[in-house]
Amino acid sequence: MTDTDTTVLDAPSATAPSADVTVEHSSDHPVDLGLTLAPLRHGAYDPTFRRTPDGAFWRTTLVRSGPVTQRLVATGRATVVAQHWGPGSREAADGLPHLLGEADDATTFTPPPQARDAVRRAAGLRMCRSGRVLEALVPAVLEQKVQVVTAHRAWRWLVSRHGSPAPGPGPEGMRVVPSAQAWAAVPTWDWHRAGVDPRRAATAVRCAQVAARLEDAAGMPADEARARLEKVPGVGVWTSAEVAQRAFGDADAVSVGDFHLAAAVGWALTGERTDDEGMLRLLAPYAPHRHRVVRLLFLDRRPQAPRRGPRLSIADYRAF
Repeated sequence: MTDTDTTVLDAPSATAPSADVTVEHSSDHPVDLGLTLAPLRHGAYDPTFRRTPDGAFWRTTLVRSGPVTQRLVATGRATVVAQHWGPGSREAADGLPHLLGEADDATTFTPPPQARDAVRRAAGLRMCRSGRVLEALVPAVLEQKVQVVTAHRAWRWLVSRHGSPAPGPGPEGMRVVPSAQAWAAVPTWDWHRAGVDPRRAATAVRCAQVAARLEDAAGMPADEARARLEKVPGVGVWTSAEVAQRAFGDADAVSVGDFHLAAAVGWALTGERTDDEGMLRLLAPYAPHRHRVVRLLFLDRRPQAPRRGPRLSIADYRAF
């Protein structure tokens, strides 16, 4: 763990209009905003996340006190200034250290030889903790058993139509994710228009219906939190791991059941393909940092194990 300093600033940033709340967060370790926040972005055209040419990262979120738009700028190797607009500004500002991975303790981590160069190049990589369970859970459900491009397209379509306008002066087209009530009320035909099959749509609706109980999981120990998520029919170990990585900042959550992950990890670490059981054996020596190892191995791009068959075609559920 590290010492930090988060200071409320009276003067707004010179590069954006005056915000409701502006804070400066300083850490005693480097923070790479791009690498740390990357898991929160669902595709290049995610309406809840933008990076602008001036180097600022814009994101929206829905906290308990309401919607908020954040603009985050690195002003030093270990300093970030965050501006906030909207009813949830104060709450989001208070959670900034968690979002930037301040609670991520990598002091006990010894990387595998294959990741040592990545560790040097990614000194500012932290495991972010958004604390927002449903925001992590719905896109994870959309990504179940489909190509990621299909899931990202569905997320963009649903958030654009059922989310709310982003407060403040953010980039054009930004939206705030729907509330739990709004997710539960998405009509069947809109799930279909988004290309989401009935099974995934039903799972997302069930999650929204018990969202209050699921949000409480953010304050629970990792195993208990994931067990609570997995009580929802349709939420399995892969989905709960994806949520744990983003909402809980879990550096050990491995996405078991991913179509490509095990083969890619095996190839990166041994030069041979493997299955989920083999992947867990390979990663076992690095607990409680197994997800950190995966992030580092895939820092530039996912290692490509030789393909054994034709590329899977993209299923368009809108045509069914």
